[in-house]
Amino acid sequence: MFLCNNSIQETHYEILSVKQDASYEDIRASYRSAILDSHPDKSQSTSGSGDRFLKVQKAWEILGDSRSRALYDSALRASSLDAMVAEDISLKDLMAEDAGEAIQLFYQCRCGDYFFVDSLELEKMGYALLRDGRKISFEAQNALPASLVIPCGSCSLKVRMLINSDDFITIVDNH
Repeated sequence: MFLCNNSIQETHYEILSVKQDASYEDIRASYRSAILDSHPDKSQSTSGSGDRFLKVQKAWEILGDSRSRALYDSALRASSLDAMVAEDISLKDLMAEDAGEAIQLFYQCRCGDYFFVDSLELEKMGYALLRDGRKISFEAQNALPASLVIPCGSCSLKVRMLINSDDFITIVDNH
């Protein structure tokens, strides 16, 4: 179940009867079966069959596209961890270092360790960082604003990083 605004909703994975780690082929096969089973022309009962058909179609639109699936998975993870988030932060609250192939973003935890994510991990989740000299910002996308839950490297605390294309930070010189 996906928690949203204090109500419980069926996830797109549950609608298509697949696990969250299902392959594209498994999702596609399940979608084809579900769309045929829920099609209003095929259903003898008229109550709710159109709603089910639309839910199946929406689930496929999200899970059938790798970019929208990554964004959905991120939102799903964030919503399931909402109660365990210590605080909300934004890009401007983080420190950034250029680590060569990736930009490392970190925020100090109460325990002394850091909440950490790098630009390569963010790209895998569908969030691209733009670099203009020493200034770092998120690439403007249809999905922004969004959020991402980041765990501490040592303790059980987590922070929710609010992702907004208007935010930026400057890379720290480590020389």
